[in-house]
Formats: sequence, C-alpha cells, structure tokens
Amino acid sequence: CRPRGQAAQLNGSSFPRLFTWEEVRVHNGRGQGREQWLVINRKVYDVSEFSNRHPGGKRVIGHYAGQDATDAFVAFHNDKDLVKKYLKPLQIGELAPDQPSSEANKKESLLEDFRELRCDIEKKGLLKPDYTFFFLIFLHLLILDVSAWLVVWYFGISSVPFFAGVALFTIAQMSWFQHDLGHCSVFRKPKWNRLMQMVVINVMKGLPACWWNHLHNQHHAKPNCFRKDPDLNMHPLLFSLGKTLSMELGKKKKKFMPYNYQHRYFSSEYPPFLTGLWGPRPIMTTDLFLITFFNIRVSLMYIPLMGFNNFMVYLESTWFIWVSQMNHIPMDIDYDKNEDWKTTFFLGNPNLPTLFQTFQLPSIQSCSLFPTMPRHNYCKAAPLVKALCEKHGIEYKSKTLLTAFMDILNSLKDSGEHWLEAYLHG
Repeated sequence: CRPRGQAAQLNGSSFPRLFTWEEVRVHNGRGQGREQWLVINRKVYDVSEFSNRHPGGKRVIGHYAGQDATDAFVAFHNDKDLVKKYLKPLQIGELAPDQPSSEANKKESLLEDFRELRCDIEKKGLLKPDYTFFFLIFLHLLILDVSAWLVVWYFGISSVPFFAGVALFTIAQMSWFQHDLGHCSVFRKPKWNRLMQMVVINVMKGLPACWWNHLHNQHHAKPNCFRKDPDLNMHPLLFSLGKTLSMELGKKKKKFMPYNYQHRYFSSEYPPFLTGLWGPRPIMTTDLFLITFFNIRVSLMYIPLMGFNNFMVYLESTWFIWVSQMNHIPMDIDYDKNEDWKTTFFLGNPNLPTLFQTFQLPSIQSCSLFPTMPRHNYCKAAPLVKALCEKHGIEYKSKTLLTAFMDILNSLKDSGEHWLEAYLHG
C-alpha cells in the first residue's frame, strides 16, 4: 500500500539528488521563482509547471507546495499506476537518508497507524462500490424528481400539493449523489464517474461539474484552512468564522456585517449569496450547454403550471447548506498550520451515526479521510477510525443531526462575540 522511495536515474546520474525538509519547505510557490516542490513517499517532485495541467486543478496541488503530500495523494488517487506515469518525469530527487519520513511537527506514530488502517480498509474491500446501492440511489432521485412535478400537475398549485411538491423536490438530493460521483466512489473507472456526474449535477441540477470539482478538491486537500479551503470564502464579507479570524477582524476594526448577529441571519443570507461569493470558477463549454438544457427543461415543466418558482430550488439549497456547513462552521477554522492530514480531518469533521445519513447524506468524517470510499461502507469504517482516535487521544466527534445543526448557530454566536469583544476593546 505504501511504495518506498528508490534510487532513480535523475539528471544523467544513477543516484538521486538528496534534499532536506528545509530545502523542500522554501519551495512553497511564494519565494523567488515561485517554484513548487512537494514530497510523496519520500520522493521530491517539482510540480511548478505541471500544476497548470493537474486534472484536479492547480490550486489543490499548490496548497501542498513545500510540504509532504503523501496521504492526500494516496487518498485522492485510486489508479496509482496511471498517476505514476505523470509523476515520474516530475521527480527531481529524494529525501536524504538522515531525514525523517515526515515533517518534524507531525506525529510519526499517527501517520504509521493511519497508513496501516488504510491498508486494512483496502484489504477488506471497503473502497469497492456496490452498484446495486447506487442504482437505487439514482432511481429514487428520478422518482422523487418526477413525483414533484406530477403532484403539482395533477392536483394543482393550492397549498397542500404545492408544499408536497416542494418536499419531494427537496428530498431528491441530487447534490449528494453527484458528490459521490465527484469522489469517484460510484464506479471503478474515473471517466464513468465524471460522465455520470455531469448528468446528475449539470442536467438534473443545473450546476457546472468542473466548478464543483475545482472547489471541492481544495476543500478536501486543506479542510477548514483559511485561504486554502474555498468553502470558507464567506469570511469576512458576510460571516466571521472561528475564534482566531474573528479576533483578527475585530482588532483591525473590520465590520462588513454585524457579526454579533450572524447566528440570526445565517439561514437567510447564506444560500442566496453562496454561489456568487465563491467567485468566478472554470466552466467548460459542455457545462454551459448542459446547464442551459437544465433551465429549458425546468421552464417547460413548471412555467405552464405555476410559473418559474425559485422557491423550490432555494429550499433544497438551504437544506444542502445546513448539512454541508456542519463540518465547517462549528469546527476549528484557522490558517494552514501544516498539521498532519489525519489530525486536520479529525478536528474538522464530525461523524453522524444514523441510517438516514447513509442514504441521504455523506458521512462527513469517513468521506474526508477516505474520499473514494463508497458511502455504504462508511458504517463499517467508523469503528476502525474511532479505535485509531482512542489510541492517539484524539476526540472522535459523534453527533445527531439536530445537535450538528444547533452547533452551527452556537458557533456563529461565539465567533460573533469574539469579534465584538476584540472590536470594542482590542
């Protein structure tokens, strides 16, 4: 499961160039020449030029410039043989024999145990998808989507059928199924996941797949790291997030919004501003065509019956926002401290141990640690992850859905109070 560094013929020599962690660290993309080096399994790679061609986007690979990217690399890439073809010409050397396998600020024992856990999970077959499960997921989404329209078409737009249609449309969580596809956890071949993802998010949801992948890959690379996790881009224009960032805003006398009331306006402000404030992102021509098709389809379905009503989309989006923000707002939010990859996820992702989540939601913690794991296997991986946490004294966060929702508001309130205190007295 973990290939070890081997001597390679580099720069015409039969021996690899040897580097120290200090040499790697200075090539973080911000110094002279803006070179980007990273380490994978003790091998050093120069990704300065390749980052523009990286399938996952140049930002996600750039976030690890000057750092060890071993565990993130393993988690994101299923087809190791294919990826090695891209890596081979990028290798410029290895870590010197006297250099540790991990950076000094990371826990070597945790790294080793987690990598053994991943090997165990692979051997148990927990990364293999159950096609029947995902077929049922897709089938029930189609049924709910069609039922939402049929209810309004047959019974009219009086209050009861209208809200019944809204409820059916809301439960049809296309966002989570395309999330599975975006993580390449539905099919073994990445290209089939990408193709089906375009059908679900573009044709059935009306959002661009490449836009979502560009954002979400960065989130999983550096979760809850300000300026590296784009899911935090609502700070500070609308919200003040985390104690450190909130106090920083307060001391600088920044007041874009009355943050001490943000727990009250979260529900109304977040969804409508979400897409716009994530900023411009790459959208392919195919995405534009399919999004146009989606809007035409929805207009033809609903305008003859009731006019184009954004309320149904808005309500579904609100539900998605509440669920997705459970692993952001209540968790530790700060600048990138280059902590080991596992600890970052344990601190930033709760587990939701319910049968409902398996069918309707992704398990946030298992999804974060093993992005390519099919969601039907999360419950099997959870005890193994919990045992690892207990061994290393890491809190294993487990919440009910209602508690997780309330923690969003409580966290926003606490952050707002930290901002207000620093703003008035800092």
